[in-house]
Amino acid sequence: MGLYDREYTRENYQPSYDRYQRIGMPKATSMVVRLMIINIAVFLVSILFRPVGVFVYQWFQLDPSSPERALQLWRLVTYQFLHDPGGIWHIFFNMFVLYMFGRLLEPHLGSRKFLIFYLACGVVGGVFYLLLASIGFLPALPMVGASGSILGIIGACAVLFPRIKMIIFPIFIPISIRFAAVGFAAFYALTILFKGYNAGGQAAHLAGMATGALYAAWPHISVRHNLKSRTSPWQKNIQDQQQLAAQVDKILEKVYRHGVSSLSHKEKQILKRATQLHQEMKK
Repeated sequence: MGLYDREYTRENYQPSYDRYQRIGMPKATSMVVRLMIINIAVFLVSILFRPVGVFVYQWFQLDPSSPERALQLWRLVTYQFLHDPGGIWHIFFNMFVLYMFGRLLEPHLGSRKFLIFYLACGVVGGVFYLLLASIGFLPALPMVGASGSILGIIGACAVLFPRIKMIIFPIFIPISIRFAAVGFAAFYALTILFKGYNAGGQAAHLAGMATGALYAAWPHISVRHNLKSRTSPWQKNIQDQQQLAAQVDKILEKVYRHGVSSLSHKEKQILKRATQLHQEMKK
């Protein structure tokens, strides 16, 4: 880890700190993958075996058309694993967002808590729709889809990772997830208020996203309080090495610009520690 191994010593060096500001995407974790497999499997079975599909949708979709069906509480969970059998885009976009953002959130919650969180957002979305349908504000139509749960993930990520960029179809312009979430919420609220297209689905979206955002922001149960406690020793070691490397880069750049005499005692100790670590790794 010598000075001449660094890019700062090159004649055409241009300083940039973008690489320290980027957050690498973790690999898809087990609960995200399992949820995707279940959703896709149910969708395929429903369209390939029509009698099975008819039975599944009849007994497991959310249905406020009668008090009896509205009170069948298992539907609040099962409707989240059903998608419109007439088109693939509904499930495609839901699974895409689940993969992209669920794998950010799951490592910080843990697989079990992530599953509970995911289902809870969908349940709250379903309850909100049932309430609006029961008072006659919205038509009592069957509803399926994981969108309430997916928007819950978006809401939580908007609070925890507000600078993450996302592209919204069909704009194709990256915007921060926080601004996207605000835009979604406004659109859903207006659609519900004016009873626009798919107002029932938008009610589930809005309630699910609000649930996710409130959970992430709530001071006593905020995910932020669990980030350090859920970091494994191996992850902590990797983070320490990355932090040390970033410190060394800045110190060596200072050496290149102002000379060794410009270093403080603390900076010299950091270089000494980095050298020792480098030698240990070579053994």
